[in-house]
Amino acid sequence: MEAETISRVRARPVVVPMARPLRTASGSATAAPLVLFDVVTGGGVTGRSYVFAYDAALLPALVSVAGELAPGLTGKSLAPGARMREFQARFRLPGLQGIAGMVVSGIEMALWDALGHLTGLPVATLLGGEPTPLRAYDSYGMMDPVQEEKALRGSVESGFRAVKIKLGHPDAARDAEVVRRVREIIGPDVDLMVDYNQSLTPQEARRRLGRLAEFGLYWVEEPVRAEDLAGHAYVRRTTDARIQTGENWWFPAGCRAAVTAGACDFAMFDIMKIGGFTGWTLAAGQAEAASLPVSSHLFVEASAHAMTVTPSADWVEHLDLAGPVVREPCRPVDGRITARGPGLGLVWDEDAVAAYRPRF
Repeated sequence: MEAETISRVRARPVVVPMARPLRTASGSATAAPLVLFDVVTGGGVTGRSYVFAYDAALLPALVSVAGELAPGLTGKSLAPGARMREFQARFRLPGLQGIAGMVVSGIEMALWDALGHLTGLPVATLLGGEPTPLRAYDSYGMMDPVQEEKALRGSVESGFRAVKIKLGHPDAARDAEVVRRVREIIGPDVDLMVDYNQSLTPQEARRRLGRLAEFGLYWVEEPVRAEDLAGHAYVRRTTDARIQTGENWWFPAGCRAAVTAGACDFAMFDIMKIGGFTGWTLAAGQAEAASLPVSSHLFVEASAHAMTVTPSADWVEHLDLAGPVVREPCRPVDGRITARGPGLGLVWDEDAVAAYRPRF
């Protein structure tokens, strides 16, 4: 039926302010460069999604690739798995890492959203799950606990039972002091995670993590370069820390490689990099077989749906990127996130979209 086929694909760049500026060992971000996808059907239904460019310099390339792919989708059905297989075949030689992978995942998520609007159902239901409240952790950047004590206490008082902070200060003693103070603020009953954002060598990670053992960390995330699976395995083997990685795995093959290397105790899927819902569900099966608890990275609106069909689901990351351009942002309630529908529950605030459009 024409109403269920693709008539148009649109990609629009925006740079939106972040409610909580994010500081990592690699630098600071006060705004989020996003590409918004709209897949319009012959019947006028619109499916929506977005991807995170990390750097605004990548926005023109992402929009350009989306524009090149759009004509080949016209007239085709809203079949996310079939379209993803076509993308994989097209990009077999160059590979789907990087910009191409980000774009095809964005389109795939928008196809699922369109199907949700056609049926009136949440994507979680279409995947075989159901929207249920999922435990979330509040995600912070590198911080000064003295200056952000009020915010940390607010996270706990609002119902979050876990908090993540970023580390990687030049001085290892500063890392330890920050963790000590944050633990004092949130108390012993709230889980605490730390994220090094790939900033250490394996040997330095071993040294630093020994100083953090007393604080009962739930996980230590990406202490070394994401692609250094042997380094992650070394840190895991030579410390008592439980290692989290995965946000930089590209498609399910990335998960398989990490499992084979024994690189981690946890898995963290980024739905933009793991291959949309199609890639996520395949990787989730691998994680279950390897007994790896799965948490989400960013994209709270879509991740909340995917986590409902993840057998070893652990935590949803609460870090709002798209809130300024969404009519009804996805907010936690009592420290939990619930998937919304129909589709992904995304509707753009078009006035905000226009206000945050960059000029190339």
